[in-house]
Amino acid sequence: MDISEISKKLGLSDIKIVRKAEELRRLSNIQFDSSVIGVGETCKAVICLEIAANRMQVMFDRQSAIRLSGMSEKAYNRSFNVMQNGLGVKTKLDVRELAIQFGCVRLIPFVQKGLLLYKKRFIEALPASRRASADFTRPVFTAVAFYLCAKNHKLKVDKLKLIELCGTSEAEFTNVSTSMKDLCFDTFGISKEKKDPKTIKGHRGNIVSRG
Repeated sequence: MDISEISKKLGLSDIKIVRKAEELRRLSNIQFDSSVIGVGETCKAVICLEIAANRMQVMFDRQSAIRLSGMSEKAYNRSFNVMQNGLGVKTKLDVRELAIQFGCVRLIPFVQKGLLLYKKRFIEALPASRRASADFTRPVFTAVAFYLCAKNHKLKVDKLKLIELCGTSEAEFTNVSTSMKDLCFDTFGISKEKKDPKTIKGHRGNIVSRG
């Protein structure tokens, strides 16, 4: 099944996305052997389409993509991250662009403040030896902070659209959301009681890179 056929099954009609995905697949074939990391040709094509859609900020049906790939959600997420890193392309979510897209411009300073506070408190709760490996570059953190701020200010934001834009799963989004609410109760104003950051494991496993 080629990329154009897969794109139709995923409801992606923009030829620019298909061309970008084909370019990414050619690049992946040159840069690394995807079979070594356990990514088959169909899954590779699906992942390249998702990366292309994310870069163009087009909504992507990840659940359908996972079914088409023939992999479990966990295996797909792992393969997606490996390929994205191998290609040197990361999905970027800009707070200002999100605010404009969802019509919530006044949230910008609150989201930025919340992200900075979360990173600071999370790192402070880690052992000194692991602080340098904490990775907050993935777009899921920006998306969750934006969602929680919108919720706190009683503004309606499409959670599923946010999940698709940041290229994550609903489970991971929820995991990061729980971690942020626990650590930044004063900024997001959702947790009912103050918790000691050192007692919160939250999303630590996915933030701290493993050697």
